[in-house]
Amino acid sequence: MASLYTLGLRWQGRALQQRLEAATQEPEQAQAQLLRQLLSRHGDTQFGREHRFDQIRTPLDYRRAVPIRDYEGFRPYVERMVAGQAKILVNEPVRMFTMTSGTTGQPKYIPVTAGVERGGSRLMQQWLYRILQDHPRFLSRAVVGIVSPAIEGYTPGGIPYGSLSGRIYQQIPALIRRTYAIPYKVFEIADYDRRYWAIARYALARQVSFLSTPNPSTLKRLATVMTYQAESLIQAIHDGAGGEGIPTQRPQPERAKQLEQIFTTTGALRPQDCWPHLALLSCWTGGSVGAQAQQLTADFGPLPIRDLGYLASEARITLPYQNNTPTGLLDLTLNVYEFIPEDCADQANPPILLSHELEPGQRYQILLTTPGGLYRYHINDVVEVTGFYHRSPLVAFLRKGRDMSNLTGEKLHVNHVLAAIAHLQHQFHQPIGPYRLVANAEAMRYELHWETPDSPSQDWVHQLLSAFDTALAENNTEYAQKRASGRLNAPCLHRMKPGWAEVTQRRAIAQGQREVQYKWPVLTQQPLPLDTEAIAQTYELTLPYAHPH
Repeated sequence: MASLYTLGLRWQGRALQQRLEAATQEPEQAQAQLLRQLLSRHGDTQFGREHRFDQIRTPLDYRRAVPIRDYEGFRPYVERMVAGQAKILVNEPVRMFTMTSGTTGQPKYIPVTAGVERGGSRLMQQWLYRILQDHPRFLSRAVVGIVSPAIEGYTPGGIPYGSLSGRIYQQIPALIRRTYAIPYKVFEIADYDRRYWAIARYALARQVSFLSTPNPSTLKRLATVMTYQAESLIQAIHDGAGGEGIPTQRPQPERAKQLEQIFTTTGALRPQDCWPHLALLSCWTGGSVGAQAQQLTADFGPLPIRDLGYLASEARITLPYQNNTPTGLLDLTLNVYEFIPEDCADQANPPILLSHELEPGQRYQILLTTPGGLYRYHINDVVEVTGFYHRSPLVAFLRKGRDMSNLTGEKLHVNHVLAAIAHLQHQFHQPIGPYRLVANAEAMRYELHWETPDSPSQDWVHQLLSAFDTALAENNTEYAQKRASGRLNAPCLHRMKPGWAEVTQRRAIAQGQREVQYKWPVLTQQPLPLDTEAIAQTYELTLPYAHPH
């Protein structure tokens, strides 16, 4: 069955590759043509009429007619769509909304139409086709794909919202679905521990040749569950049991015996031992999760990793075509791209560049125009141009832009931090002195640096940290998900020596920052120069995570 699928994949993938190849040779023409198509398709919408899409002829016209917006600029339009109104941003029915965390504590709802799904499917087909050229046997056994639930709820207008990856998983043709090891129902299990146990149970029951999921932290967690719950997993495979809410499967005593021998011999159920035919991993390899991807060798062996590409709830953007690198081709046939040089990002009227005008080695913020109704959308991401393919730039995602941190997909914004601190001030009836929240990629946690003259008790600090953790989760749904799944560890608190904030500010001013323009950094990607040496005491949060209700 898999061979029939690979034949179709080769035929379709080759045609899609030729289309993108042509676009990379004439990127300016390809992008201008796509812009005309999108504006014509969605001109008869509220947004299209307000911005006179029918009068736009060139990319320069487009810039003049449509201002740059972040999600908050689109929220009023999306709220009408969430309520069920049609022809607001797109001139076709909305099939679902993907949901992701917003900067204000309110989640973002991103429209998904048939056009969006077709574009994503084409990009996935081409990605698989290019992998097949390099790894002909990667689909020779079962496939483990780990996704989020397709439907997490419904809008007031009756439109589902959830995960686009889950929806794609549901829509896989039956011919391909037979190669997938994990039944979709498993991804709808609400309890994270039971869900990961079930994923491990079904994955271990098969011989696997390809394993794919966006976050490498998911793969690390899977390997941990396989070892620490080995006995119950082996027993379930032997008996064909599933567990509460978990689909059953036929008993597999022979497979259980193989796994038991591995566990007895090695003391673990490591993926590299359980799946000798595993040919390839797929996950993100760049940005803040790159270090986690490098750590997978310990459990999975020295396998090649093919990056999934620069993708977000708002858009799928690049096509990686080489192993062990986050670099990918811009999909010039799916979205229209504009770029702002990183060092000009704070200007009132920054220069706007098109893809063919970029320079290797330079960093840019990216603006998206998508088939899902986002026009000149500022996604607040920083990308780097690592080279060129014909006349099209090769791009790698580096990090979220200003005022945002993203260790493992939580997209924590400074507004979330401010809201959490305000909650602490209200709950504990005292002002919080100078503070900074610092991302620690190695420990996969956030560390609260807080200046206080007193040395609080351990119990009081545990209450404070637990409340802070809960407040962040309540303001950011993705932080809550990453904490509940164990991919993000509990925050800790560093009590800072008195005078830390003043010395830090004086140092910045001495280095040339104007005193009137100085802004205290609330959220940073690493400690500032004076932070580490000013730590007086460190408190760890040992209480279990409590999901907010």
